[in-house]
Amino acid sequence: MKSMRLGVFALTVLAVIGMTSCQTPYHEDGERYVFVASNVNIPYWQEAQAGLTDASKQMGVKAELTGPDKFDPQEQLKAFQKAVESKPSGIMISVTRPELLQDAINTAVAQGIPVITVDSDAPSSKRVMFVGTDSYRAGSESGKRMADILKGQGQVVVISIPGQLNMDERARGVNDTLKKYPGIKIAQTIDDNGDPRVANDSMSALLKAKAKIDGIICLEASGGSGAAEALHRLDLKIPIVSFDKDPETLDWIDRDGISATITQKPYVMAYYALKFADDLHHNAVHEFKDWRTAPASPMPTFVDTGTAVLNKSNVKEFRDALAAHPKPLYEQTQRLKYW
Repeated sequence: MKSMRLGVFALTVLAVIGMTSCQTPYHEDGERYVFVASNVNIPYWQEAQAGLTDASKQMGVKAELTGPDKFDPQEQLKAFQKAVESKPSGIMISVTRPELLQDAINTAVAQGIPVITVDSDAPSSKRVMFVGTDSYRAGSESGKRMADILKGQGQVVVISIPGQLNMDERARGVNDTLKKYPGIKIAQTIDDNGDPRVANDSMSALLKAKAKIDGIICLEASGGSGAAEALHRLDLKIPIVSFDKDPETLDWIDRDGISATITQKPYVMAYYALKFADDLHHNAVHEFKDWRTAPASPMPTFVDTGTAVLNKSNVKEFRDALAAHPKPLYEQTQRLKYW
């Protein structure tokens, strides 16, 4: 009797193993996702690559980061089109110029490739959803921080990349907030093309021309360190409210060269964008039969990943809490140091 029970048990185990081995794996061997960044050589996108890598390892899929090695919308368009030609399971993109990328995004979606915009949106395109910061609110926070520092009085220079939707939304948030402070005026907006050297040179030229500048608001990741370097070289102290958490930005906060920075979460953006893209590829959300023919997106259309404000009082605590990630594929370019 005992041997019979053992025999039945063994057969049951073998049957279960056989059934399991015959099941089709959820992820196909060739399943691959592509993230098209705006500039692969800056720490912001290297942090996003860490999120992309972690999510892909957990899910057992391939994922790669690509894009231009400097801010170049035309090169980003070429990288996106190349990604489409490779027929990936999904594409994520931080859109540099919505009007330039819109047709390419629509073409990809028409071919059945889900496209998710990350960090910077193309809302008039057929992208399925957006994952990133509420840029208007983040810009409003930047303006409020500067107004508090200047006590409602002063001339402010803004450093941005005009024409990129997320930057324009941040600028709109700054402008709307500063309207509440009649004593503060935006004297000039500088386009630094996402290059700290351009921010450095532009600020140096303004300061050497004796322009009256009481505060500097940077709305993209590279402007803060570039402006801080310019002030340091000229031995000037002007408050800077920066954006993001590049290593140089955090160093300047430690050195009192930057007053505060509004940080985003590129790791979180890329991590969850890949999971959403994977769900779309597998039609995992069953409100509709297929996302390709659905009358509305089966996903949230806007996922706000939030921001945090760093200054001298909490930057060490923030640094201590950051996780250590493997070295990214793209090395950070060597930047000029002026101290």
